[in-house]
Amino acid sequence: MRFSFLAALVAVLLVPAACAQDDMTDEMGADMPGDGVFMDAPPRASDEARPSPNAYVGTTVGTTDVLVQYGRPSLRGRAYFTDGAELAPAGEVWRTGANEAATVTFSDAVTFGGEDVPAGTYALFAIPGDGEWTVILNDVAEQWGAFRYDEAEDRVRVMAEPVTDAPMQEQFEIRFEDVSEDAATMVLHWGTVGVPVQITAAGA
Repeated sequence: MRFSFLAALVAVLLVPAACAQDDMTDEMGADMPGDGVFMDAPPRASDEARPSPNAYVGTTVGTTDVLVQYGRPSLRGRAYFTDGAELAPAGEVWRTGANEAATVTFSDAVTFGGEDVPAGTYALFAIPGDGEWTVILNDVAEQWGAFRYDEAEDRVRVMAEPVTDAPMQEQFEIRFEDVSEDAATMVLHWGTVGVPVQITAAGA
Protein backbone atom coordinates (compact mmCIF):
# COMPACT_ATOMS: atom_id res chain seq x y z
CA MET A 1 0.00 0.00 0.00
CA ARG A 2 2.81 2.39 0.86
CA PHE A 3 4.59 1.63 -2.40
CA SER A 4 1.38 2.40 -4.29
CA PHE A 5 0.96 5.68 -2.43
CA LEU A 6 4.52 6.83 -3.17
CA ALA A 7 4.30 5.73 -6.80
CA ALA A 8 1.04 7.61 -7.26
CA LEU A 9 2.43 10.67 -5.54
CA VAL A 10 5.52 10.74 -7.76
CA ALA A 11 3.27 10.49 -10.82
CA VAL A 12 1.19 13.45 -9.63
CA LEU A 13 4.26 15.56 -8.84
CA LEU A 14 5.78 14.85 -12.24
CA VAL A 15 2.88 16.63 -13.97
CA PRO A 16 3.74 20.16 -12.77
CA ALA A 17 7.45 19.40 -13.08
CA ALA A 18 7.02 18.55 -16.74
CA CYS A 19 5.22 21.85 -17.32
CA ALA A 20 7.40 24.08 -15.17
CA GLN A 21 9.57 26.90 -16.41
CA ASP A 22 12.88 25.86 -17.95
CA ASP A 23 16.27 26.93 -16.55
CA MET A 24 16.41 30.37 -18.18
CA THR A 25 19.42 31.71 -16.35
CA ASP A 26 21.37 29.43 -14.06
CA GLU A 27 20.32 26.60 -11.82
CA MET A 28 20.43 28.71 -8.67
CA GLY A 29 17.96 31.20 -10.03
CA ALA A 30 18.48 34.67 -11.27
CA ASP A 31 15.03 36.18 -11.72
CA MET A 32 12.99 35.05 -14.67
CA PRO A 33 10.78 36.89 -17.14
CA GLY A 34 7.04 36.88 -16.66
CA ASP A 35 5.13 35.88 -13.56
CA GLY A 36 3.96 32.40 -14.50
CA VAL A 37 5.20 29.64 -12.25
CA PHE A 38 3.61 26.56 -13.76
CA MET A 39 1.55 27.97 -16.64
CA ASP A 40 2.45 28.80 -20.24
CA ALA A 41 5.99 27.48 -19.86
CA PRO A 42 8.05 25.66 -22.48
CA PRO A 43 8.82 21.98 -21.90
CA ARG A 44 11.99 21.18 -20.06
CA ALA A 45 14.99 19.38 -21.38
CA SER A 46 15.37 15.86 -20.12
CA ASP A 47 16.87 15.44 -16.64
CA GLU A 48 20.04 14.08 -18.23
CA ALA A 49 20.54 17.32 -20.18
CA ARG A 50 19.73 19.74 -17.35
CA PRO A 51 22.41 21.18 -15.08
CA SER A 52 20.21 20.62 -12.03
CA PRO A 53 18.09 17.49 -12.57
CA ASN A 54 15.05 16.85 -10.42
CA ALA A 55 15.25 14.11 -7.81
CA TYR A 56 12.79 12.28 -5.59
CA VAL A 57 13.52 10.59 -2.29
CA GLY A 58 11.09 8.99 0.11
CA THR A 59 10.82 6.99 3.29
CA THR A 60 8.20 5.72 5.70
CA VAL A 61 8.00 6.99 9.27
CA GLY A 62 5.63 4.86 11.32
CA THR A 63 2.69 4.56 8.94
CA THR A 64 3.42 7.92 7.30
CA ASP A 65 4.94 8.13 3.82
CA VAL A 66 7.31 11.05 3.27
CA LEU A 67 8.31 12.17 -0.23
CA VAL A 68 10.74 14.98 -1.15
CA GLN A 69 11.00 16.50 -4.63
CA TYR A 70 13.93 18.84 -5.33
CA GLY A 71 16.47 20.05 -7.88
CA ARG A 72 20.15 19.07 -7.60
CA PRO A 73 22.54 21.92 -8.43
CA SER A 74 26.32 21.40 -8.50
CA LEU A 75 28.94 23.57 -6.83
CA ARG A 76 31.38 23.85 -9.77
CA GLY A 77 33.91 25.63 -7.60
CA ARG A 78 31.53 28.36 -6.44
CA ALA A 79 31.18 29.69 -2.89
CA TYR A 80 28.14 28.56 -0.90
CA PHE A 81 26.42 29.12 2.48
CA THR A 82 28.62 32.11 3.41
CA ASP A 83 27.93 35.85 3.49
CA GLY A 84 27.61 37.11 -0.07
CA ALA A 85 28.16 33.65 -1.58
CA GLU A 86 27.11 33.04 -5.16
CA LEU A 87 25.13 29.99 -4.08
CA ALA A 88 22.61 30.07 -1.22
CA PRO A 89 24.22 32.94 0.73
CA ALA A 90 24.00 32.96 4.50
CA GLY A 91 21.05 34.83 5.95
CA GLU A 92 18.93 34.62 2.80
CA VAL A 93 15.96 32.37 2.04
CA TRP A 94 17.00 29.50 -0.24
CA ARG A 95 14.76 27.23 -2.31
CA THR A 96 16.68 24.21 -0.91
CA GLY A 97 17.93 23.07 -4.28
CA ALA A 98 17.36 24.49 -7.74
CA ASN A 99 14.50 25.30 -10.13
CA GLU A 100 11.17 25.07 -8.25
CA ALA A 101 11.30 25.25 -4.49
CA ALA A 102 11.77 21.79 -3.02
CA THR A 103 8.60 20.17 -1.69
CA VAL A 104 7.92 17.70 1.10
CA THR A 105 4.75 15.61 1.22
CA PHE A 106 3.49 13.84 4.34
CA SER A 107 0.68 11.31 3.99
CA ASP A 108 -0.22 11.82 7.67
CA ALA A 109 0.58 14.31 10.40
CA VAL A 110 4.18 14.33 11.67
CA THR A 111 6.46 16.20 14.01
CA PHE A 112 9.04 18.10 11.94
CA GLY A 113 12.03 19.36 13.89
CA GLY A 114 9.89 19.25 17.03
CA GLU A 115 6.91 21.09 15.50
CA ASP A 116 3.56 19.48 14.68
CA VAL A 117 2.75 19.49 10.95
CA PRO A 118 -0.52 18.24 9.38
CA ALA A 119 -0.60 15.91 6.39
CA GLY A 120 -0.04 17.72 3.11
CA THR A 121 2.53 19.05 0.65
CA TYR A 122 4.76 21.97 1.63
CA ALA A 123 7.49 24.03 -0.01
CA LEU A 124 10.83 23.44 1.72
CA PHE A 125 12.97 26.54 2.24
CA ALA A 126 16.10 27.08 4.30
CA ILE A 127 18.11 30.02 5.60
CA PRO A 128 21.79 29.05 5.92
CA GLY A 129 23.75 30.30 8.92
CA ASP A 130 27.19 29.83 10.42
CA GLY A 131 26.16 27.91 13.53
CA GLU A 132 22.45 27.47 13.00
CA TRP A 133 20.08 27.08 10.05
CA THR A 134 16.40 27.89 9.78
CA VAL A 135 14.46 25.17 7.94
CA ILE A 136 11.00 26.19 6.76
CA LEU A 137 7.84 24.42 5.62
CA ASN A 138 5.67 26.86 3.66
CA ASP A 139 2.01 26.27 2.78
CA VAL A 140 2.45 27.41 -0.86
CA ALA A 141 3.91 24.27 -2.38
CA GLU A 142 4.13 25.33 -6.04
CA GLN A 143 6.69 28.13 -6.25
CA TRP A 144 9.51 28.93 -8.64
CA GLY A 145 12.57 29.45 -6.49
CA ALA A 146 12.04 31.82 -3.58
CA PHE A 147 11.03 34.87 -5.61
CA ARG A 148 7.47 34.84 -4.26
CA TYR A 149 8.27 33.39 -0.88
CA ASP A 150 6.04 34.90 1.82
CA GLU A 151 6.93 34.34 5.47
CA ALA A 152 3.26 34.83 6.35
CA GLU A 153 2.54 31.51 4.58
CA ASP A 154 5.02 29.55 6.71
CA ARG A 155 3.58 26.51 8.43
CA VAL A 156 6.60 26.02 10.70
CA ARG A 157 10.16 27.27 11.11
CA VAL A 158 12.62 25.03 12.93
CA MET A 159 16.25 25.50 13.88
CA ALA A 160 18.90 22.97 12.87
CA GLU A 161 22.59 22.72 13.72
CA PRO A 162 24.75 22.13 10.63
CA VAL A 163 27.59 19.62 10.45
CA THR A 164 30.42 21.47 8.69
CA ASP A 165 32.89 18.62 8.21
CA ALA A 166 30.67 16.23 6.26
CA PRO A 167 32.16 14.29 3.31
CA MET A 168 32.39 16.42 0.19
CA GLN A 169 29.16 16.41 -1.85
CA GLU A 170 29.49 18.17 -5.24
CA GLN A 171 25.82 17.87 -6.19
CA PHE A 172 23.22 18.92 -3.63
CA GLU A 173 21.48 15.97 -2.01
CA ILE A 174 18.55 15.40 0.33
CA ARG A 175 18.46 11.97 1.96
CA PHE A 176 17.05 10.14 4.96
CA GLU A 177 19.24 8.65 7.67
CA ASP A 178 18.67 6.83 10.97
CA VAL A 179 15.30 5.54 9.80
CA SER A 180 13.58 3.69 12.63
CA GLU A 181 10.10 2.44 13.37
CA ASP A 182 8.76 5.89 14.17
CA ALA A 183 11.42 8.46 13.16
CA ALA A 184 13.91 9.46 10.48
CA THR A 185 16.43 12.23 9.95
CA MET A 186 16.17 14.29 6.76
CA VAL A 187 19.63 15.58 5.80
CA LEU A 188 20.34 18.50 3.47
CA HIS A 189 23.90 17.96 2.18
CA TRP A 190 25.98 20.15 -0.10
CA GLY A 191 29.71 20.62 -0.14
CA THR A 192 30.98 19.74 3.31
CA VAL A 193 27.84 20.94 5.09
CA GLY A 194 25.08 18.61 6.25
CA VAL A 195 21.92 19.88 7.95
CA PRO A 196 19.81 17.29 9.82
CA VAL A 197 16.11 17.67 10.68
CA GLN A 198 14.28 14.95 12.57
CA ILE A 199 10.86 13.77 11.40
CA THR A 200 8.81 11.78 13.90
CA ALA A 201 5.49 10.00 13.48
CA ALA A 202 2.64 11.81 15.20
CA GLY A 203 2.07 10.47 18.68
CA ALA A 204 5.43 8.69 18.84
